Amino acid sequence: MTLSSMVVSRDWQEVSVLECILGGLQMDVAVENEPQRALARLAKSKIDALIVDCDLNGSSQFLRELQSVGGQPRTIPLVIMGSPHCNQTLDESGALFAFEKPISVEQAVRTLSAARNMILDGRLRYHRTGLEVPVSLSRKGHKATAAYLVNLSQGGMQIRTHDLVEAAKALQVSFELPGARTGLKAKAEIAWQDKRGNLGIRFVKLAPQQQRTLQLWLAQQYFAN
Repeated sequence: MTLSSMVVSRDWQEVSVLECILGGLQMDVAVENEPQRALARLAKSKIDALIVDCDLNGSSQFLRELQSVGGQPRTIPLVIMGSPHCNQTLDESGALFAFEKPISVEQAVRTLSAARNMILDGRLRYHRTGLEVPVSLSRKGHKATAAYLVNLSQGGMQIRTHDLVEAAKALQVSFELPGARTGLKAKAEIAWQDKRGNLGIRFVKLAPQQQRTLQLWLAQQYFAN
């Protein structure tokens, strides 16, 4: 899975180091040496990680203006680099990571790996995988309801059933994932439903081991695409 990054800097020696590190982390790199051109590009393009050289003229204004560019600072990891005084900019910029120049390869790898993991964690948390497998809905005092899974995420699923399901009732959902060694069971609740038999199910409680099984299975599907 290749991610995208942007480096805003004119320090070509440091940029070349970052390009090697980011390439090793399977991240494409776009380089901009003019902050205003970088802002324009960010407004039009989806970038997964942003690295800003705070020694670059105009970088302070750039970091301030970022706050109004499509919510980018809130949705992507921001990394700043520069001379030691850059650490004073960390809180003001909203950056999550920082490292000093000249770049320590070990520190940069560690920092950028953490940023990459954050990106992937965010994607996997909301990623939905479509599949059609049987699902059983159990409610206290009711006969089990048969349904079919439509899509699945870490937090819940969409299912389809021909039977009426009362929204106010607590549920237990049971299903099996293709290739998984054990079936999954979760306490759940109905988040929404329509008149065509589609229901949105939110997981309320899933045993830690089963949660891990679900996360790993979803990750495998994500990276297989």
